[in-house]
Amino acid sequence: MRNARVVVAGQGYVGLPLAVRAAEAGHRVLGYDVDEHRVKRLVLGQSYVADVASERLHPLLASGAYRAGLDLTGCAGFDIAVITVPTPLRDGTPDLSHVREAARTIGGRLRRGATVVLESTTYPGTTDEVVQPILEAASGLVAGRDFHLGYSPERIDPGNRQWNLVNTPKIVSGIDQASLERVRDFYATVVDTVVPVADCRTAELSKLLENTFRHVNIALVNELAMFAHDLGIDVWAAIEAAATKPYGYLRFVPGPGVGGHCLPIDPSYLSWRVERTLGQRFRFVELANDINSHMPDYVVSRLIEALNRRERAVNGARILLLGLAYKANTGDARETPAARIIQLLGRLGAEVRVADPHVIDALHTGSQELSGVRRVCATPDELRAADAVVLLADHDEFDYDAIEAHSAYVLDCRHRVGGDRTEAL
Repeated sequence: MRNARVVVAGQGYVGLPLAVRAAEAGHRVLGYDVDEHRVKRLVLGQSYVADVASERLHPLLASGAYRAGLDLTGCAGFDIAVITVPTPLRDGTPDLSHVREAARTIGGRLRRGATVVLESTTYPGTTDEVVQPILEAASGLVAGRDFHLGYSPERIDPGNRQWNLVNTPKIVSGIDQASLERVRDFYATVVDTVVPVADCRTAELSKLLENTFRHVNIALVNELAMFAHDLGIDVWAAIEAAATKPYGYLRFVPGPGVGGHCLPIDPSYLSWRVERTLGQRFRFVELANDINSHMPDYVVSRLIEALNRRERAVNGARILLLGLAYKANTGDARETPAARIIQLLGRLGAEVRVADPHVIDALHTGSQELSGVRRVCATPDELRAADAVVLLADHDEFDYDAIEAHSAYVLDCRHRVGGDRTEAL
């Protein structure tokens, strides 16, 4: 399948890389998004996603291979439509409003023979129970007979320099064999390896399994880190020792909490589906949620403890947080644990300052706590002026020698800073 007319609904961390890659692969792509600020930047050739350099947009815009828009004007007769919109939690319940709205919009312009693919992470059954009826109602067509429908879970890892959209195997599925073949043929033009599975529910569950596996194991080492600290044991040394085993062990490390769309949200989709459908609780997910969501509180308690040892109250203390993003070398601050830490320290009366070279503006944050905090650079003067420095995201741009040399005290949540005045989480 070459030179297809493609619509990608949602131009965020998942949709923009897919749209750009599809255009580079020879398709004619419309990047559709309801965010006017995003679309204006894309029209000007300005990327706001670290995995897509602005330089990649320029030739695609010039040739017409890619364009961005606030509606589907001019895309009548599309061959492929991919839905990559957010699926947040609202009070513990999956919010599929963005998926439903995208499906209605796409369904209104759906033609016979076209293919629609859902990529947004969600619970098993969403493709055939939610998206399919909306597409059929909006178009007057029947899925499987008149158009093709499938699910392909996104596997974008923002900032990962080894694994990207192209070289990460792509799971594909369809509501029937013909749909599977169309979905597989499209993604085969975009990525190196395509992995077909039997049906959409298997593909939907596979995504939740991947992230629940990570969520549970991170919770394990986070709780272990808390106990090891109380026992006077270096948990980081124990983790590195265990990681020398060449089989039966995968290395996970503790941190200040989990962030991004995946870990704080995706396992809860699975837990919600299990409880609603089977009437049973997914206890592993609930326990992992409890541990990981309380890590920011633990970071603050460790900071209070350290300041008390130095006869300094947190009220009025100047605290420098290094990193707003939820992970290293990315500007992605969705669901970042930094927001909770800032909120807690603010309530305690601390003077909080934050340095992050990747998180540029409110577009990246989605949090009032983050958009309102005082932003600084991690200069020697800022480091010296702080009563405590907390490393939350270990960006390569930070000067770790300077952090060690100029800080009075460092709480290192990422195990990157040395020195006698540094404590690891």
